[in-house]
Amino acid sequence: MTYLTRWIFAALLWLALSVAALAQEDLPDYDAWTPLAERAESVIDAGQASNSALEDLRAELADRREQFLAAQDVNAARIATAQSQLDALGAVPESGEEPEEIATRRSELQTQLSNLRAPVLRAEEAFTRADGLISEIDVLIRTRQTERLLDLGPSPLNPALWAPALGDLFASGNRLRSELAANWQSDVHRAEARANLPYIVLMIAVALLLVLRGPRWVIKAVEKLRSASRRGTGVWGFLISLGLILLPLIGLIALTEALSATGMIGVRGERLLAWLPGWAAALLVIRWLAGQTFNRKDDVATLPLDHARRNEARYYVNLLSLLIVARGVIGALTEFDNYSVGTAAVLDFPILILCSLMLFRLGQILSRAKLDAGEGESTLVETSMFRMRLARFMGRAVMVISVVGPILSAIGYARVGEAMVYPAIQTLALSAFVLVLQRFVSDLYQFLTGKNAAESESLIPVLAGALLLLAALPVLALIWGARLADLTELWARFQEGFTLGDTRISPTDFLTFAIVFAIGYTVTRLLQGGLRSSILPKTKIDIGGQNAILSGVGYVGVFLAAVVAISAAGLDLSSLAIVAGALSVGIGFGLQNIVSNFVSGIILLIERPISEGDWIEVGGNMGIVKDISVRSTRIETFDRTDVIVPNGDFVSGTVTNYTRGNLIGRVVVDVGVAYGSDTRQVEEILLRVAREHPMVLLNPEPSAYFSGFGADSLDFTIRAILRDVNYVVKVKSDMLHEIYERFTEEGIEIPFAQRDVWLRNPETLTGAAKPVPPSKPAANAPDDDGVDHRAHLQQEDLDPDLDGDAR
Repeated sequence: MTYLTRWIFAALLWLALSVAALAQEDLPDYDAWTPLAERAESVIDAGQASNSALEDLRAELADRREQFLAAQDVNAARIATAQSQLDALGAVPESGEEPEEIATRRSELQTQLSNLRAPVLRAEEAFTRADGLISEIDVLIRTRQTERLLDLGPSPLNPALWAPALGDLFASGNRLRSELAANWQSDVHRAEARANLPYIVLMIAVALLLVLRGPRWVIKAVEKLRSASRRGTGVWGFLISLGLILLPLIGLIALTEALSATGMIGVRGERLLAWLPGWAAALLVIRWLAGQTFNRKDDVATLPLDHARRNEARYYVNLLSLLIVARGVIGALTEFDNYSVGTAAVLDFPILILCSLMLFRLGQILSRAKLDAGEGESTLVETSMFRMRLARFMGRAVMVISVVGPILSAIGYARVGEAMVYPAIQTLALSAFVLVLQRFVSDLYQFLTGKNAAESESLIPVLAGALLLLAALPVLALIWGARLADLTELWARFQEGFTLGDTRISPTDFLTFAIVFAIGYTVTRLLQGGLRSSILPKTKIDIGGQNAILSGVGYVGVFLAAVVAISAAGLDLSSLAIVAGALSVGIGFGLQNIVSNFVSGIILLIERPISEGDWIEVGGNMGIVKDISVRSTRIETFDRTDVIVPNGDFVSGTVTNYTRGNLIGRVVVDVGVAYGSDTRQVEEILLRVAREHPMVLLNPEPSAYFSGFGADSLDFTIRAILRDVNYVVKVKSDMLHEIYERFTEEGIEIPFAQRDVWLRNPETLTGAAKPVPPSKPAANAPDDDGVDHRAHLQQEDLDPDLDGDAR
């Protein structure tokens, strides 16, 4: 046995063992589930557990619920097989009597089906119980959160609370100073500091270098990169700008290490130092977002505001970052020293007021944002207009929040005010971060493809931006108070799917359907390509027949791909047959024209009375057939306009096809000559002109004949068969040119109608006539309007001998 054979055998054996292990997967442990469910019910009934304990219990119940959901698919294939066998036996006769063998087999299958469905039914029951317990826990936690949020506390405007609050704050400072003084006087801590002195000096030097010089290095690197104006400047500039966060943050971490290594900080100092990297990260990220969103450079700023507005907005954002850090310090002190509710309200209120003021000013700047229509290119203006509309909407919203929040906090609803102001700040930061990432995606697309995303109108940056917005939605929900369990519950509901009839459709079913349909659609297109390029050109089928075959293969392939995909996904739509039957009546009346055109398109593809490239006339529209689809046909007129004709008009109406089967067609040329011309000579000239034209076929023979006596001329007609009817207009023009030249040479006159107009009493037109006294009008006098209506009774008599002169 070769090594390749051994490897194949080992792979097959491993695959078989894996399938067997999956098939023998243990069912959920219902013995452990029952005590857990009972404990959860007792905890919910008591209502005394903390929120953290309820969250832990909920997570355990959610894991169990996921197991029960997976267990509902156990024995699915065997259940389907047993049900098919039972259906094959048919229904029990109305008399109740059937052969003993059939009755025994039916009983065995029903027993087998019941046994197979038993684990599924138990899993469904357990799933329902777990889902109900989880819903009860969610309601309990949300109720507690609402009550805590709406709890009315002391007003920070109460002067009686100011002195105790300041006293608690100074007490915290004194405790921290006392710890530092005690550690400084300790010989042990001094010895530790001296031992770590080189390390401390190194960390302080690194911290000072990165904090003070690091941002300047990054800014110079970005400006140097931008001045180079090379491909990928936006991408590399964005990546280098991250150094404005990383370098100072590393420096501050080094500073905390140096301070901690001295041994002088104490317990409170260590706890504050543990929070310092987080505060520093928040400060640096907010400042970086301000620089990216309101940059001084027009090509770097995310929001294209004017320079004064950008500078002002950047100033307020930087102040907000400092206030956020100050709020973090107050929160840490409140946690360390266990401040009272009144002290916490008094200390938090000034920071909330200042944050609301900064937020209001930012809202004013954003709500008044306007874009100069002449700025930049049109595509850039369109992109910026969307950002401006979003900025104005958010600006108005934060202005309202920045007013309402402090008012509620001043009344005593401190948690409500904080739940409005600080999430609004975080929402602005998240929106700015998404906009910055969208711009980075556009720069990355330009770097990879060499095309500007706005000018190329590519769909990839748009889809990437949509995905960023979708990814930001969960973060936005968490910002505004949603629990992580709420997001996981949404995901669980999504995985659970929904019930359609008697079938539960899950995301896995959708994914299976999409993959199988995509494979079938791809195979159909590949088959069409092979037929178009390899097989059909080698047959004797004309172009119209080849297009009909390709269209038929496409429709059949897509239909089969959809059917196979539905079957592979396990979607049983039979339960919808009654609903579909009821809807089909109304849909049929509403879509009867579309269905008629669809059926007509199938008929056209099968019978092929017209083909692509044919010259046709239908419904007063004449042109060349360019495309035949299943619903309509596109005709290109000789004016180079497209006419979309429903296929029903081809089946129910009259269609003239000038080039069906061959290009042979007839040309008809009418000619008139003056009275007195030699008719035999004219006929001979016309026949000679028709025969000498290269496009005219001599079999059948062209003809020229005397067609009749016209009002002004003797009428003749040429009828000839052309090799290609597409040149009928040019052939007719050539014949008329040739006829005119021959008639001129032979002195044959082509007449044209002449008329002499006689005016009665022309002097009335110039006003020279004398006024006529009123009297009885003569019998032949004109009417009151001065017009002789006898002239309208008869035009004039034409004398052929006078060549059209009026007698």
